[in-house]
Parts: sequence; structure tokens; C-alpha cells
Amino acid sequence: MKPNIFEIATKELSQDAFITWLLQWADSKSSSFDEDLNKCGRDFVTALIKKEFPEFDGRITSVRAGMQWEKIDVWAEVNNEYLIIIEDKTHTGQHSGQLSRYKTTAEGWCNDQNPKYKTPICIYLKTVNESQFSLTKVIEEGFKIYSRQEFLELLNKDEIENDVFKDFKENLTKIEKANNQWENEPVKNWKGNDWQGFYQFLERHPEIGLVRWDLINSLSGSFWNAVLNWNYWDIYPVYLQTEQDKLCFKLSTDPEEVDMPEYECRGAVRNRISELILDSAAKNGLMQIRRPDRFGSGKYMTIAIVDCENWLGNPEEKINKEQVVERLIFYKNFLIETISQEG
Repeated sequence: MKPNIFEIATKELSQDAFITWLLQWADSKSSSFDEDLNKCGRDFVTALIKKEFPEFDGRITSVRAGMQWEKIDVWAEVNNEYLIIIEDKTHTGQHSGQLSRYKTTAEGWCNDQNPKYKTPICIYLKTVNESQFSLTKVIEEGFKIYSRQEFLELLNKDEIENDVFKDFKENLTKIEKANNQWENEPVKNWKGNDWQGFYQFLERHPEIGLVRWDLINSLSGSFWNAVLNWNYWDIYPVYLQTEQDKLCFKLSTDPEEVDMPEYECRGAVRNRISELILDSAAKNGLMQIRRPDRFGSGKYMTIAIVDCENWLGNPEEKINKEQVVERLIFYKNFLIETISQEG
């Protein structure tokens, strides 16, 4: 394989540098060095401006761009009229109220400048996967999403013969390909990227109503999970959660989510709801819904399980996507009907 600098330098700082580099190419003075890169840079800047100002149709002439201003990953001043700030994310997500602080900083800077400066354009550029649940919170902070797919579409518009550009595009293409490989692989071979791609597929099916997905780090190891609903039996959240190839009926007794009476104990609540689910399953001939191998006693407890072959299919084979969607809807409806009748 040809060495690729972006497969070696995998940190966000390296990606920040590429984004800043491409923004700088948008300045009209750079066209004398490489017209194709100048055009790509201008297209990039235009796409970012349109996130905030969809009717924008101006020409990009002046661009100043840099990194790490007031802890903001990337910034650009465009045509002495627009300020773009970019929070660049690969594997991590937003944290510690950073987006709100960055937006306030940008707004303050624009207000201090010539009145010609418009509302700052706040971009959340994400090249690795993130759940729609998480991205919705980003949008609520006033940031616009610029996705990996949008970035690749931009980079693929023209054939640009520049090694830095080509390395970045090739690396991003590999990430995208890995995200879509799950459809062609037996379930037993799925890795992190495959589960993320599968969960993004489920997000595109509103009838499933997937709540969120993310990586869970536990004492027994890490796994990718997806929460499919959030309903209540009495005061207790009861929900379906995939733990990679296991489909689990779960109970929450987390103090942040439920105010348990002092006389109640977690184990007793867990046993009652587990019996409710398993009895209902038996009455309906759903013997594939089984008792866990052992019960836990933490804040989040598994109260029943459906094994891989009974919802995702034979782990030796590729999945039947339509069948999986139907099964998930079936199990979710079964849970909601059971706890609503007996809660």
C-alpha cells in the first residue's frame, strides 16, 4: 500500500491542518499556483457559508484562515464579511459546553468588527460516525453539520493532482467504505465500523424510532449499543437495547432517571419486571425471549434476551435488512404493549 500521511497522523490536529490548508487555497491570490485547488477551496467555503445563508451566491475573493483561535479548531475570515468557525471532530463528540462558548466568542468578535460582518457561521465538521441523537444536540447549540459524505462529494468533484489532497481524500474514502461494509459481511465478522454503519441504517427507519447509539465501556469490555425506545412500567424506564449481536430487554434504576422509593430494592423490581416480560412471552409462544444467563444488580439491568439468530439472523450469513427491521419493530411493540397493560 502507498504510504498515506493521514493514516499515520490520525489525530484531529492533522485534519485541522488540512481543513485550514484547503480554506487558504480559496483566496483569489492562490489561483496563480493551482487553479483547481483554488476552485475546490472556493467551493468548500461557499458550501460552508450556505449552511447559514442558503441564498448566498457571491464570489469568494479574500480568505484568511488559521487554527486554534480561542480554542476554536479552525477559523476563516471571508471577503471581510463572513466569519466561519469550525469544530472539527473525528472519533470524539462535543463536551463541556464547548460549542456554546465558541459561538459566543465568534458572535462577540463579529459585533466588535465593522458592522458589515454578518452572523458567524458555526460548523461542526464530522468525518467519523456520530449518532443522530448526538448531532441533534449539536444543532441545538446553533452549529450546522458538515458531514463526511458532504466532504467527500466536494473532494470528488474534480480531479486534483496534489499529493496532500489525494491522501486526505483516499483516507476519507476508506473510512466511508468501512462504514458501509457491514451489508456484505457475515455478522460474526462485524467490527466497530460495521455496527456503527448498521445503527445509522436503523436511524433511517423512523418506524423503528431508534433513540440513540454509542460506545459503552464496561468492566467486561466495550461494545456498541443502540437504544430502541424509552417507555415506562410504573415509574421505571424499560427499553430494548442492542448490545451488538444480543437484543436485550433492559430496566433502568439510575437515580438520575427514576426516584426509587426507599422501601424498594433493585433486585426485587428487576425480578418483577423480568417475570412480567417472560410470562407474556410464554403466553404468546415467543420462546426465543429468554431469561438472562445471570441477573445483574446495577443501575441498568438486563431482564430478558433475544439471541442473535432470532432477531439479526444466522451470524454466519449476511443479514436480511428488511427482515431485521420487521423483527425489531415486532419486539419493540411487544415490550410496549406488555408494560402498558400490566404497568
